[in-house]
Amino acid sequence: MQYTRALGRVAVGAGTLLAAALAARRLRSRRSAQRIAALYRPSTTGRDATFDPADAAGLPAPVRRYLTSAIPEGHPLVDTARIEQTGQLRTGDAASSWLPFSATHHVTVDPPGFLWDASVRAAPAVSVSVRDRFCDGEGSAAVSLFGVVPLDSVGTSPELVEAELQRYLAEAVWYPTALLPREGVQWDPIDERTAEATVEHRGVSASLTVSFTDDEVRAVHTERYRRVDDGFELTPWTGRWDDYERRNGLRVPLSGEVIWHRPEGELRAWQGRVTDIEYDGGV
Repeated sequence: MQYTRALGRVAVGAGTLLAAALAARRLRSRRSAQRIAALYRPSTTGRDATFDPADAAGLPAPVRRYLTSAIPEGHPLVDTARIEQTGQLRTGDAASSWLPFSATHHVTVDPPGFLWDASVRAAPAVSVSVRDRFCDGEGSAAVSLFGVVPLDSVGTSPELVEAELQRYLAEAVWYPTALLPREGVQWDPIDERTAEATVEHRGVSASLTVSFTDDEVRAVHTERYRRVDDGFELTPWTGRWDDYERRNGLRVPLSGEVIWHRPEGELRAWQGRVTDIEYDGGV
């Protein structure tokens, strides 16, 4: 009888936990759908515009080589993108453990915007949602337990908006038509392998130094605002891209990493791989 009662309590407890987990999953899914809809609402879609190599004429030589290699003539300009990723990230210092994640990255080009929604396995059976958002000219970042219980968040500020616009520009290698001058990106030559890319949105300007191989973007570098305690600190930042392949007509990198160059030493904070990418309609 004692065992029967104990097993009954365990069954009830397990059922309650399962029900709570399912409810949390449904709530997270509903909130994610609302955020995606809010991101796409102001965006321009269905443009009847394609790439002409003349679009790259007059650009610095390494930029021209890269764009004409990455984008076939006649390819539609990207309005939206959905990028699936897996990888690992660090939430602490260089000695902290790598945590595995999977993420869906939604992007709009006109206007620039994105929603990076990641699920991070912080411990066995413990999932933490990490969300990075740039929408309608405002930025936000949030961390929550199981995507429901808030743990940390930061609202929009001039520093965060600039940092998010830099991220959009740095990751445009995954939607490379967004790097064309007709999409608002200005290119200035530095040397035979390097150029500076700048984009402006609602009075905010973001620039990157872009390093090229013969026909690929190999790295981007800038000073970017990094959250430190309750504020922000300008810190040298690098994104590196590798493993280029053609996906849906565009030549894009399938792997990359992000590095903060802090005074106390480098922090490799993110390493990821693209598992799927879809343009214009993949929600």
